[in-house]
Amino acid sequence: MPKVSVLLPAYRTKEEYLRAAIESILAQTFSDFELIVLDDCPEDPREDVVKSYRDGRISYARNERNLGITRSRNRLLDMAKGEYIAVFDHDDVSRPARLERQVAYLDSHPDVGVVGCWVGEVGEDRTTRYPEDDADIRVGLMWDCPVAHSASMIRKSVLDGSGIRYEEYFSPAEDYGLWCRLLAVTKFHNIPEVLFDYRSHAGNTSKTQADRMLAGGYRVRAMNKTVNAQLWNEYELRAVRTWRVRLFGFIPFLNIRQENRKTLVRLFGVPVLKIRSWCRMRR
Repeated sequence: MPKVSVLLPAYRTKEEYLRAAIESILAQTFSDFELIVLDDCPEDPREDVVKSYRDGRISYARNERNLGITRSRNRLLDMAKGEYIAVFDHDDVSRPARLERQVAYLDSHPDVGVVGCWVGEVGEDRTTRYPEDDADIRVGLMWDCPVAHSASMIRKSVLDGSGIRYEEYFSPAEDYGLWCRLLAVTKFHNIPEVLFDYRSHAGNTSKTQADRMLAGGYRVRAMNKTVNAQLWNEYELRAVRTWRVRLFGFIPFLNIRQENRKTLVRLFGVPVLKIRSWCRMRR
């Protein structure tokens, strides 16, 4: 059995993007893996691209009909044989040491079920740094997603033991929903090193399905308020939110800052109002 199952869902992927993704996995310094490519577009498949690589660690499967990303991710989980699951998207790039570094971390930290990393961007000198420690990640998950899904590795026993899977209800923010469900059963960590590069382009789900992504995120947060109520309360206590209003688009006029359940309103930079938690503003 391979140590790692790299799961790659594909859907009408540009050939150059798919090849870059596959080749970045084949170039890993850690070699004990299987790469499963699941094609979710039976009428426009990428089988010829995948099978052009003569490597026994690569397998190709195709859905008989379009299932969508959530059900495709769950099918990939069912197909995986590895101890660890390396999540990966069809248009991104993993740096050579990604699998090696993430496997080493999970091997030495049996209490951690999800490990991510910092993220670069293809063709750009840009780095997204995520919180490293479990405590900070847990609070951050109440409002955002401080673990890059496509750059993450998951302990498969955590998923199998809990029965937790991706949920269509949260799609296309099913990854964010998965992390928040897993809060009850495992710990998180981000390796403070860029091991992965995200590809930004017009076809990104965050751009093509922006409204659905926003709605899915709101559904996850609504779930957090009840399922992860203690963490939600901690988030509310620690959160800092700022709203700014400018006259004619450039003259600072109104500034509202919310922190520790207290709201301070400034007009032309002068404090004019403080609002306690019983009447705090919501965004």
